[in-house]
Amino acid sequence: MNEQNAYYLNKLEPVKSCLLSLRNFILKQDENITETRKYGMPCFCFKNKVFCYLWTDKKTDEPYILFVEGKYLETPELEAGNRSRMKIFRVNPSIDIPIDSIEILLNKALDLYRNGVIKIK
Repeated sequence: MNEQNAYYLNKLEPVKSCLLSLRNFILKQDENITETRKYGMPCFCFKNKVFCYLWTDKKTDEPYILFVEGKYLETPELEAGNRSRMKIFRVNPSIDIPIDSIEILLNKALDLYRNGVIKIK
């Protein structure tokens, strides 16, 4: 079992299935997306530039997608908390994943990189 898979497989249900579904969905959004780990978290890169992470809330164990350049994404579903740059999208693992909302957010985030708003080396 590799390091990326271990993170997901060590979670309990329904969080495990939710995270695995989110992982697969993120990877399918663009052929230039790759997965790695940074800071112990599953990390997704677009052309080797980090654009989002998957993680769980420490208090609730609720999964969320952290958008690195969330400050550019204006939508009420995203929470900034005390972060100035990043925003998160919480996902309740006990109900159907809001795939349509997530797809829109992922593509808005990816468009920042595709359109040069965020520079790729």
